[in-house]
Amino acid sequence: MRWDALFADLESQFEALQEGDLYGEVADRVRAEVGKITVLDRLRGAVDTVVRVELIDSDPVHGTLSRVGKDCLLIETERYEEWLIPVDALLAVHRLGPWAEPAVGAVEGKLGLAHLLRGIARDRSPVTLFCAGGAPVTGTIDRVGADFLELAEHPLDAPRRRTEVYNVRLVPTQALRALRRR
Repeated sequence: MRWDALFADLESQFEALQEGDLYGEVADRVRAEVGKITVLDRLRGAVDTVVRVELIDSDPVHGTLSRVGKDCLLIETERYEEWLIPVDALLAVHRLGPWAEPAVGAVEGKLGLAHLLRGIARDRSPVTLFCAGGAPVTGTIDRVGADFLELAEHPLDAPRRRTEVYNVRLVPTQALRALRRR
């Protein structure tokens, strides 16, 4: 009987050690997988979620996270505004769910800020730019280079005409904090 009790005790200790090792190994693997998740993966998992985005040098933006590109995100607000925000301009994003989603084969995951800025320039949409350390400026994007954009400054309520343009501003894309389009 004593031998049976001893073996039963040793078996339960061995099972407890195995279970503890298994939980430790699972926890280690989970930590390793979480360590591979990027900000963009995390944001892709929150598409169609209402979020609050804190930006460098700008007021927070509240709205629905509608798309995530390779280096930027698009927020749609209740006032029918679209905000294009470079990931480098983010300070924090609030109200995300628990999910992450890698950009496997997604076209929009491959489209970057420059592609989207070129599309806005092609549409000739009036925009408001929010740049590092400066006041917002309004106008129409005339051209987008490899690392800059040129904005023909004019009032938002005026079309882009030579008589309405009062300045052409070159903005390095690294200085861009956000772009608002109505």
